[in-house]
Amino acid sequence: MRPGPRNLITDVPGLLVGQAQDAALRSGVTVLTADRPFTAAVHVMGGAPGTRETDLLSPDRLVQKVDALVLSGGSAFGLDACSGVADALRAMGRGFAVGDQRVPIVPGAILFDLLNGGDKGWTRNPYAALGQSALHAAATDFTLGTAGAGYGTATQNWKGGIGSASAVLPSGLTVGALVALNALGSTTVGGTRHFWAAPWEEGDEFGGLGPAPRQRPESAPLPRKRMGESTTIAIVATDAALTQAQAQRMAIAAHDGMARAIVPSHTPLDGDLVFAAATGARALSDPLSDSFQLGHAAATCLARAIARAVFSASAQPGDLQRTWSSRP
Repeated sequence: MRPGPRNLITDVPGLLVGQAQDAALRSGVTVLTADRPFTAAVHVMGGAPGTRETDLLSPDRLVQKVDALVLSGGSAFGLDACSGVADALRAMGRGFAVGDQRVPIVPGAILFDLLNGGDKGWTRNPYAALGQSALHAAATDFTLGTAGAGYGTATQNWKGGIGSASAVLPSGLTVGALVALNALGSTTVGGTRHFWAAPWEEGDEFGGLGPAPRQRPESAPLPRKRMGESTTIAIVATDAALTQAQAQRMAIAAHDGMARAIVPSHTPLDGDLVFAAATGARALSDPLSDSFQLGHAAATCLARAIARAVFSASAQPGDLQRTWSSRP
């Protein structure tokens, strides 16, 4: 495998990512969309998720494709970002046809960033407007680190952020990952700057430090955030033609990448979740081996994307945590 030309989830042809954030709020929204509906699925492994319209992503549901996927800050308030995205898509004439009406299908997930020092004293929920702005900003290039849903995020010991990575398989299929990192666990080993995801790094995409020498995870780590202050939400995507059931298997496999890059992950206090998206542009040449490789690539891309989120974070006034790049 090799990274795609951008090393972003938008290396999957047809996919676009838009982001919007509010510096005073210290929060934001990230939207994945495409020029046409795409197959989507989801798998939740964290103990404290916050979601919208994820039930319809089961393979036995009527609607098999979605118009966008939303990652948002704001805890439960951030679910309103999906409404903003849906309103904007409806204005574009997008959505599931029901008679003469169009109903955009916009599942989403949120993370908790309400205690990050931003101004949360709003009188009107700001996330619908942020969702609309993010959708209108959708493009093939987008900012990593302190942006979108990752604007006000944190990990155990570094600022979090938005991360992304991609891979092109020998078969020609492309896989990408997009993550808003707000983990209870640590992305680096002990007190070092070495990333747990180092064995899967491509080039020096997150510093090129390599694995930490002779370091092992803590045998009994304690949570360093309070309940509800965490959650890592992600999307893995491919140009392969997948059913919802096959896409869900890719989402399940991608959680391995989260566990490789965050220690510990999937805790009762995190709402860790992975969406899967498949545009259907390329048929599987070998359903068995291709599906096997897609799951592995999704996990690898997600691990790399998580490290890139921390690596790319930038310092902002009022930060409660330091950035990875600030420590020599």
